[in-house]
Amino acid sequence: MTRQISSVIGGKPADDATGPAYESVNPARTSETVAKVRLASEATFAWACGVASAAQREWAAVPAPVRGRVIASIGRLVEANAEALARLVTAEIGKPYAEALGEVREIVDTCDFFLGEGRRLYGQTVPSEMPDKSLFTFRVPVGVAAVITAGNFPVAVPSWYLVPALLCGNAVVWKPAEHAAASAHAMYRLFAAAGLPDGVLNIVFADGPTTFAGLDIALGEGTVQKVGFTGSTAVGRRIGELCGRHLQSPCLELGGKNPMVIMPDADLDLAVEGALFSGFGTAGQRCTSLGTVLVHESVHQEFVGRYARAVAGASVGDPAGDVLYGPMLDQRFADRYEDYLGWIEPHHTVVTGPTGRITADNPRAGFDGAGGLYYHPVVVDGVRPQDRLFLEETFGPIVGVTSFAGLDEAVELANRPGYGLSSSIYTTDPKSAFRFRAGIGAGMVSVNNSTSGAEAHLPFGGNGKSGNGSRQSGQWVLDQFTRWQAMNWDYSGRLQKAQMDVAEIIPDLDFKL
Repeated sequence: MTRQISSVIGGKPADDATGPAYESVNPARTSETVAKVRLASEATFAWACGVASAAQREWAAVPAPVRGRVIASIGRLVEANAEALARLVTAEIGKPYAEALGEVREIVDTCDFFLGEGRRLYGQTVPSEMPDKSLFTFRVPVGVAAVITAGNFPVAVPSWYLVPALLCGNAVVWKPAEHAAASAHAMYRLFAAAGLPDGVLNIVFADGPTTFAGLDIALGEGTVQKVGFTGSTAVGRRIGELCGRHLQSPCLELGGKNPMVIMPDADLDLAVEGALFSGFGTAGQRCTSLGTVLVHESVHQEFVGRYARAVAGASVGDPAGDVLYGPMLDQRFADRYEDYLGWIEPHHTVVTGPTGRITADNPRAGFDGAGGLYYHPVVVDGVRPQDRLFLEETFGPIVGVTSFAGLDEAVELANRPGYGLSSSIYTTDPKSAFRFRAGIGAGMVSVNNSTSGAEAHLPFGGNGKSGNGSRQSGQWVLDQFTRWQAMNWDYSGRLQKAQMDVAEIIPDLDFKL
């Protein structure tokens, strides 16, 4: 049955009659509509921010440990509904069911971590330089957070924003990706069932330009104090510029061109396994997907041969089955991936066979991809540092391979594209691992593991083209959704002026033994 979905603002459906309709389809069977979504206008988005602003003060007054218990309830509700939510994710964006179930588990892990932070929103008692005076610091909520998320992780990544933002006493306006609307709406309903007051969490469905215009209005009206965005580097730049005009620093989690370095002492079987998962899991549609494998020249030929065989043996198909990956997320991502395939140049060697869409005329091991947005996995050897395939993010199942002669060269190549999200090195030498860690510009480093895979209690985020240094997950995200407030309390009964009325003990600096 096709779902009928609209925004929910202040606890009530907000069916914007002026907005266009959007159909979220199953990319594994594009004839199947998962949800029909009524998209909101820019005025509706701005209105939602005003509603959130009105609800936020009352929510902030709820004691933080009580807010933590609400987060605990969200975790239990998600856990109880994990299979249904995962099936919906699989149906809507084509993510294999096992991966979708893992994504839902990440919401639970995030809630389990942050439920305790309600009792650990610590400030400090600081000694004063003057008598009869005490100094304190407090974490206070920022206000209203406008959260804009992508559709490749339609429920896990939003939880990295929503859970800590709500725990810290903020209200939220959440704008999910249109092609993941049903998954997002289901997640919203689970959060609301935990007892959040009306207006504290609002969900608005809108396209990108409308959202940007509505955010511009809300920032001008002073109803948004923090913007969280997960998406492309190009859009992240525009949001950063918009927020900067309002003296705000957004939380930006952007794209990646994530390198994997294979040293001559690497366990090649393990490296191939990691490269297969990080290069082609979720059809290469992760911000942490493997971009380029940098292989030491002494093991280059052996690695490429093993990698090509592993890719050839991997299963691509119906995401309800046991497959490495399913379809592209949506038609527009498929169209964009077609453009990336055009970046393959004459000096490149495709070592994995057919490229392009899987069809009856271009099948993969008997699978004809009928009715879905399925694409062949592609490994391209001979990629050079000046090639677009080396320098730019390719959101899809394509991985480049480049050789290097020494670790210093590998680090230089790994940093060359200017992204800085995730990275990986395969080696048995601790010295190589730590030299790589010290030289790489990425916010995340894996040793003998893939470029993909985050845990709820570690900081997630990137540098350079991958973000502005902000971090999601773990205690580090608290700095995104709280601000430090300082208080001094003078109980001396007189005015004591800092740096002026300070007792001084005079040393004898000329003293000699």
